[in-house]
Amino acid sequence: MALFRDRGHAGRELARDLRERGDLTDPVVLALPRGGVAVAQEVARALDAPLDVLVARKIGAPFHEEFGVGAICGDDPPVFDEWTLGRLGLTEAALEPVVTRERAELHRREELYRRGRPALDLRGRTVLVVDDGLATGVTARAALRWIRGRSPARVLLVVPVGSPEGVALMGPEADEVICPHRPVDFMAVGLWYDDFEQLTDADVLAALHSGAEGRSAGDGRSGP
Repeated sequence: MALFRDRGHAGRELARDLRERGDLTDPVVLALPRGGVAVAQEVARALDAPLDVLVARKIGAPFHEEFGVGAICGDDPPVFDEWTLGRLGLTEAALEPVVTRERAELHRREELYRRGRPALDLRGRTVLVVDDGLATGVTARAALRWIRGRSPARVLLVVPVGSPEGVALMGPEADEVICPHRPVDFMAVGLWYDDFEQLTDADVLAALHSGAEGRSAGDGRSGP
């Protein structure tokens, strides 16, 4: 049985709980696109916080692109799951063509979504990284490590549903992992939504435009 009607419903449930907290000082919400944007939009609205995207790309195994063995974020080096690489007999060198292809797609999406707008300045802020769910956590790990290099005050990973194993692995990467639903029979993120239609670039742009309209003049301070 699904937990959420759609991503908006999941975001509103998260937002309700987050709004009651008093420790989210100077928050900024970063969505992992595309799926995380619809969830993050509700969170940002509830917290009256700026909304931006953080593009991270999964590095898939050559024989099965959906099976993540690593991920990249920004221009940082790839983050690999060394245990999985060893189990599959893969090397980082063998995955260089995949990394190159995913890096190009990452930059394409960043340029499309930002349209010349600089990334938000994260220094000293409470950063909430939001996605629609957490499976292995490989993409979230790359995103969280990238954020750590931007000197935030705190980093929270916020997802409505996740695998218990994935949530446990993210513990050392974030100051806090907020995941209200951790079903033991997790299997896949989409199983917990009635409507898990894939979002488009147009959907992401519309959410960012809506977030920008609702942002007060001082909320969107940009990076150097």
